[in-house]
Amino acid sequence: MTFPFMSVEQGQRIATEPVPELRLFGGGTCNPVRRCIRIMNQLDRLVPLAVITVAVIVFFAALDSAESILAPIVLGIVTGIVLSPLSDLWDRWGFRPAIGALVSLILALSVVGALIMVLQPIVARLVAQAPKVLADMQETIDSITTMMRGLRNATEVVAEAISAEPGTQAAATAEAAGLPTVTDAILLAPSIVAQATIFAGVLFFFLMTRHELYGAIARTIRTDTEPMQIVARLMRAERHVSRYFLTVSMINAVLGLFTAAALHLLGLPDGILWGLVAALFNFLVYLGPVIVSLALLVAGVAAFDGAMSVAPAAAYTMLNFIESQFVTPSFVGRQMEVNPLVVFCALVFGMWLWGAIGGIVALPIAIWAMVMHDERRLSTHRLPDSAVAAATESPQAASARGKSENQTRK
Repeated sequence: MTFPFMSVEQGQRIATEPVPELRLFGGGTCNPVRRCIRIMNQLDRLVPLAVITVAVIVFFAALDSAESILAPIVLGIVTGIVLSPLSDLWDRWGFRPAIGALVSLILALSVVGALIMVLQPIVARLVAQAPKVLADMQETIDSITTMMRGLRNATEVVAEAISAEPGTQAAATAEAAGLPTVTDAILLAPSIVAQATIFAGVLFFFLMTRHELYGAIARTIRTDTEPMQIVARLMRAERHVSRYFLTVSMINAVLGLFTAAALHLLGLPDGILWGLVAALFNFLVYLGPVIVSLALLVAGVAAFDGAMSVAPAAAYTMLNFIESQFVTPSFVGRQMEVNPLVVFCALVFGMWLWGAIGGIVALPIAIWAMVMHDERRLSTHRLPDSAVAAATESPQAASARGKSENQTRK
């Protein structure tokens, strides 16, 4: 360890030459130069850790500030990975990459549009039934209000002592906490349209060029691993994510069918639509079932009286417990073992960073990273020719090959 104002030879000489030791009050001795060098060495070891910490903080701050752009981009890539088996099907049928990507994009957007149209009546009915739900729960609210009346009176006294115009303050607070207006929706429309456009564009181009993209990534990354092995890992991670999504989709569909049947037997209106809601929200691990349970509790209070009002939420909770504790571990656990703590932390972090989109993409990204971390050597015999060519050829050769293929197709 040397100081900026001395040469290496001077530092080594100071470190090795005997230095008079200082006698301490307790009877011990201390070498000030060696102690200073030891402290500087310890601080030198902390510099890389400090740099990494600052870089991580800056990275996540950038992710948060660029949410409106990065969130639809990541969602488009994750959706493309999930739809990769469909793209492979188009390739086997002889579709050109652009045509196959366009067909997959149209199907994905059609499914999203159909789901929005199906869920709209449920949301409208819940909003319309809100006054009735509040009226049915008025007795409970009154009892809670009576219990908290003493605390509320104390709070009002403190508020009057602090603020000269409590009425104005309460009115301003109520106005600030109001529901979004039509004007707010109109102002948000351009942002939503822009993010939807970014999502559609990323999804289309990813599906059209994903093999070339994997090859380019493998050729660009400077590691000891062979480029072909990196391509094989990317393809394996893609298969795991799509297989996981397919398995979970089938499980959620069965859960939706049983939920719809149970709610129909209980006499809850729109039981089939509620089953669809249960199937969709179950993709949002942990948080989705909580939202559905609360919504069914509200719907039960609006539709029934007495103890029957909690029956829909109780029936769904029981079905979801069976699915999460027995069915999903039996089918998904055979393919991959994901630590529940990793799943929960990924979900919480994703929703904290990007809200609902973060919660959707958190688990697929965690699975993708887990599979990519596996360093087992893979077979490269079945890799797509486009990915192999992109991983082994130079950019000029790949461009010339692409032009030749286009001319041949014409």
